[in-house]
Amino acid sequence: MFLLASQKGLRKLDRKPRKRGGKASRRGISRELDCILVARDRSGATLDAVTGRGALKPAQLTEHLLPKLDPQALRVTNANAAYQAFARTHRIAHQWVNLSAGERVCSSIEGAIHVQHVNAYDSRFRFWLARFHGVASHRLPNYLGWRWALDGGRVTSVEQLLRIVFKVINRLR
Repeated sequence: MFLLASQKGLRKLDRKPRKRGGKASRRGISRELDCILVARDRSGATLDAVTGRGALKPAQLTEHLLPKLDPQALRVTNANAAYQAFARTHRIAHQWVNLSAGERVCSSIEGAIHVQHVNAYDSRFRFWLARFHGVASHRLPNYLGWRWALDGGRVTSVEQLLRIVFKVINRLR
């Protein structure tokens, strides 16, 4: 997922200010977009991380994805070349769905495969994020964590949320 990079709240900008959100000055994926990596399995277990600006690179996948996922699992992705290079380098089972060709579901030995769980998560995240009227890029990991806690009913009470927050605070010390 890509979101327009925001310098909201900074005193000095490295570009001209945009009015009411605005658009990127370049078409396509450029350094003006924050890249958010989302991995999700059929059971709802989710991993998300802000990988940086611009197009996704295999080195970013190695840093954020490789330590977290089971090497025996089949990776199903869109047809981005970075995923293919990552899978080839680390000898990971990989299959892709070509969304730009209108392919939504692919049949394989493992059954029907798709990336709709990730697309649905992206859609819910964008809809939820809209209420904040723009989020500073350096705060995106915090919002991803907040949304992860809300998604799938992981946090159901204020007490549970406070326990999680205090556990994180104590780990930081």
